[in-house]
Amino acid sequence: MKITDIRLNGRGGQGAVTASRLLGEAAIKEGQYTHAFPNFGPERAGAPVTSFTRICPEPFTEKTEVFEPDVVVVIDPTLLGEVPVAQGLKKGGTIVCNYSGKLDDLKKYFEGVDANIHKVDASKIAIEELGVDKPNMIMLGALLKVRPLVKLESLIDVTKERFKGSVGEKNAKAMRRAYEEVE
Repeated sequence: MKITDIRLNGRGGQGAVTASRLLGEAAIKEGQYTHAFPNFGPERAGAPVTSFTRICPEPFTEKTEVFEPDVVVVIDPTLLGEVPVAQGLKKGGTIVCNYSGKLDDLKKYFEGVDANIHKVDASKIAIEELGVDKPNMIMLGALLKVRPLVKLESLIDVTKERFKGSVGEKNAKAMRRAYEEVE
C-alpha cells in the first residue's frame, strides 16, 4: 500500500486547512482514499500552522499526524528559517515553496536535505489573479505539476464547488498559471 503524506505549512488565516481539505476532496473524486486534517491549537491569525493530507489508492486506517511527509508545501515564505518546514521529510521527498527569489537561493534554506525542491511565486500570482495575497490553492496547482497526486482538473472542480462564481473561476485560473510557472 503506497500512502502519500503531504504537509502544508502556512500561517493562520492563509488557507492551509482549506487547501488540505480540497486536495483530499480531489483525491476522493478520483476514487482514492484520504484523510485531511489540521494541527493547530489556540493560535491567532498569522501564527504558524500545519495541515496534512494523506492520500492512498486503497483504504487505510492510519490516522496519526504526519511526522515523515513525502511532500512539504510552504505557503508562506516567511516561515523559511523560522520554522523547520523540512523536518522529517522522507529522503528524496518533494518541497514546493511560495518563493519570489531564485531557485538557487531557495535551496540554501534546505542545505543537507535530500529533496526535490521547487518554487513558484504564488503570492505574485495571487495578487495578479485574485487581487489578494491568498496563495493556498495556487500552491496546490504548482504541487500537482511536480507531483501529480490528482489531476489538476479534479482539484479545479472541487475548488469551484467550494468557491462559487468569480472566486472559483479566479482560483482556477491562478492554479493553472502556477501549474505552468512552477520551477
